[in-house]
Amino acid sequence: MTSLDRAVGAVLGAAVGDALGAPFEFGPPGAFRARFPDGIGELCGGGGWDPGEATDDTQMAVLVGESLLERAGLDPPDLFGRFRRWAAADPKDIGLQTERVLLGHEPWDRAAALDFQVEGWAAGNGSLMRASTSAVYVAPEGRAATMDAARRIAALTHGDPAAWEGTALLHELVRVALLGGDPLGALPHALAEVAPAQRERWAAVLAPDWSPADATEFNGAVWPCLGSAVWALRTTHGFVEALTAAVDLGGDTDTVAAVTGTLAGAVYGAGAIPSSWTDTLHVPLPGFGGRVLRVDELRALATALATAHPSAPAP
Repeated sequence: MTSLDRAVGAVLGAAVGDALGAPFEFGPPGAFRARFPDGIGELCGGGGWDPGEATDDTQMAVLVGESLLERAGLDPPDLFGRFRRWAAADPKDIGLQTERVLLGHEPWDRAAALDFQVEGWAAGNGSLMRASTSAVYVAPEGRAATMDAARRIAALTHGDPAAWEGTALLHELVRVALLGGDPLGALPHALAEVAPAQRERWAAVLAPDWSPADATEFNGAVWPCLGSAVWALRTTHGFVEALTAAVDLGGDTDTVAAVTGTLAGAVYGAGAIPSSWTDTLHVPLPGFGGRVLRVDELRALATALATAHPSAPAP
């Protein structure tokens, strides 16, 4: 399996996890297996989502990826402007905190920080959910650069450093997986790069003996979201099994499954994703001329992101 296979797997994996989990959002644990007891399930739709329709998680990931490519790197004002244009177009779903930040009137470099000062909470999983594309793009730059880019992108909408560090950890785990390494084995090295004030809490939720039953917050928070994704990867043996385990946790199923799909896709590659999970996959982009991306466009986006650097593998 090539690093390009893994990169496409990360981007597609996040998208199918998002669409797989969306109909079960805020439902109880076990709902996925109750509906699909004898198979891998399907992108069934429901809860306001059409079969195969991706949510804000993948919509924002696409915006991140396209900004990185079109601007030849991270351009925070450009990316924030794309986010703001999307949010103003009334997407079906958008996190409350993200909506406040994007639809306010503060500039890109102050909006999230000011919202955090006023609200006192910005540790949601909204920066994790959109990280598949950026993780693939910056991976060739090495550990320090990939973690720094994650922090900068997360800080556009999330003022809490916990969200920055969680996104940095996800970026680094994907980077290791793209190189064919073991992201679980890389956790100690990644945690050593986390800001000291955040390190102990992140180490706790990413520990080998942690499980979602140990979570002290709803899995819409950044800690149990990434912790649950790592747990799903650690306790299963394949892409499908990891994603179904993630969805079956209940709660914020689309985002937990999207983050799990990012990791599992990077580990197992695009070939591990069932065609029944990609055939109907589609990503509307509100605010961008009625565009709808399907699997071929997502593959092309992932390939372009993975091969954008001179040191990256050829397609």
